[in-house]
Amino acid sequence: MLYGSILRACRERKGWNQEEMAHQLHINQSDISKYENNVKEPPMSLFQKWAMVTGSQDVLVAFIAGMEGVSILSTILATMGSGVIGFIRLGGFM
Repeated sequence: MLYGSILRACRERKGWNQEEMAHQLHINQSDISKYENNVKEPPMSLFQKWAMVTGSQDVLVAFIAGMEGVSILSTILATMGSGVIGFIRLGGFM
């Protein structure tokens, strides 16, 4: 699975840039970029911390439950108020 788009969406939902995210996770901004661009795969512990600091625990639960990436992104964008997919409801997940 490609995690980058999901991680980026979680960070953007929080309103942080890559530098702010790196500060929160105590890692380098270049690592944030590598994770978001699927150059480097994050360990599960980092994925968990990323979800926690961005308030995106729902994403972590969906991932662990086996929900596919497009559905997770749809949920994230819906909670951001996107007019394009804001009408999507995923079976009580939100």
